[in-house]
Amino acid sequence: MFAPLSLFLPSFILFLPYASIVSAIWPLPSFYKHGVSVVWVPRDITFSYFIANQTGLQTNAASHGTSNLTLNTASSYAIVQAAIQRTHDRLFQDNFVPWKFHPRNSNFEPANNGSRTYIRSVTIQQNQTDSAAILKPLAGEANEQYTLCISTAGAVEITAISSIGILRALETFTQLFYQHSTNGGVYSPYAPVSIVDAPKFRHRGFSMDVARTYYPASFLLHTIDVLAWNKFNRLHLHATDSQSWPLDIPALPNLSRTGAYRTGLSYSRKQLAQIQEYGMYRGVQVYIEIDTPGHTASIAHSAPELITGYNIQPDWATYAYEPPTGGLKLNSSAVYTFLNTLWEDLLPRVASYSAYFHTGGDEVNVNTYLLDETVRSNDTSVLQPLMQQFVDFNHGYVRAAGMTPMVWEEMLLEWNLTLGKDVVVQAWRSDESVAETVAMGHKVIGGNYNYW
Repeated sequence: MFAPLSLFLPSFILFLPYASIVSAIWPLPSFYKHGVSVVWVPRDITFSYFIANQTGLQTNAASHGTSNLTLNTASSYAIVQAAIQRTHDRLFQDNFVPWKFHPRNSNFEPANNGSRTYIRSVTIQQNQTDSAAILKPLAGEANEQYTLCISTAGAVEITAISSIGILRALETFTQLFYQHSTNGGVYSPYAPVSIVDAPKFRHRGFSMDVARTYYPASFLLHTIDVLAWNKFNRLHLHATDSQSWPLDIPALPNLSRTGAYRTGLSYSRKQLAQIQEYGMYRGVQVYIEIDTPGHTASIAHSAPELITGYNIQPDWATYAYEPPTGGLKLNSSAVYTFLNTLWEDLLPRVASYSAYFHTGGDEVNVNTYLLDETVRSNDTSVLQPLMQQFVDFNHGYVRAAGMTPMVWEEMLLEWNLTLGKDVVVQAWRSDESVAETVAMGHKVIGGNYNYW
């Protein structure tokens, strides 16, 4: 089955002295049966793709590129065509000799002379047409189940309900094949193969904090590749924080110009779209978090009038969970004007690629509002209605852009806000938080920080 992970990668790696045959496939399929016959793949292998009640597509992957694919041309055919090209590249340009799967000096490779059984073609059957939401589905909307069969005669059949299921099947297909050490040929020693697979979790995600640690866009693209190889389906970008604002907002150009660590360490509008589109073609939905109202000290570099308690020293621990201190004022018309401009610029852009948008809400220190001239109180009975108004405002914009809001658990469990039933709550402090959130009727993403 697909990776049994909810949000974050585990903080350990299991090493085996000699990986078993099943270890060649990761995550382990729900059902996997194999033999010991060898089949080879030629460079001119063809792929035939059929969607129920539609005309099929036949392609020689080696002769087709995908660099011209854009959001405007995105379709089931485009998604699968791109995946076929990546499959061919993985088999012949990015494969490996499985030395570590076997004892030292063992003779594990098939003979490189004599007769060979070749896989000349792969038949891909999609049994249903994709829904309109296939490019940015909510959790569970994309059926990712697939079957993969390889016969000893070299016949290959892939069956899935959706194009995303086909992506998962092709990832598994590549993991069954190795490079030969002497002639560069590509083979699988496992025929016949029978695999039936489906995810255990609807949300299989990885969270990256690009505000505290900036990563170049190229690194994020590589991360998406790795997530796709492991059949993850979500990448959560914690895009902004008190330490930096590395996200260009054309309507508010000074945010990243002064809020990034330094010039150039921010993601342009074009780069953000590239990152999200890159994920879309790999079945990895990239969704963005703008953490508010706390964790926003970086805004003070461009708009200090919006932030209360900025960079209090040395007594920072009274006003924040980590330095630098500072949060958006909670009852300021200027803050709402700022948010209006921010959301009208950012949300329509990211909504093209994602069904979700995360508005943050973690670690809001009430003492910050003792310094907020619009509030002058740390009494939660005073602050809670203002926080409710703040979150409702933000979530109204998220819904208007056609996305589902997400928040950190504190908004529900500490601030006792009334959240829409569509809101997804991200629990991070304990397993008990997950259970409590579910009991209150909300969908929850679990990522207990004690396991990071």
